[in-house]
Amino acid sequence: MKTQQQKQEYKYVTHRRAALLLGLSEEELFDLSSESGLGLRETADGCDEIFFTYEDLRQICVLATQHVH
Repeated sequence: MKTQQQKQEYKYVTHRRAALLLGLSEEELFDLSSESGLGLRETADGCDEIFFTYEDLRQICVLATQHVH
């Protein structure tokens, strides 16, 4: 039986994890994110981090394929 915490779905993924999922370098993802305005920038303890929803990732996939063609 799964605990409540194990059932929790993540609504956001980090910049590093998003790059890994998309098969992009972190720099490529940062560029696409900056150009498109996708992603949520948060600052905590003096560190900036960008978080992405799965919808953001889908849209970035579309953008990435357009950049290739």
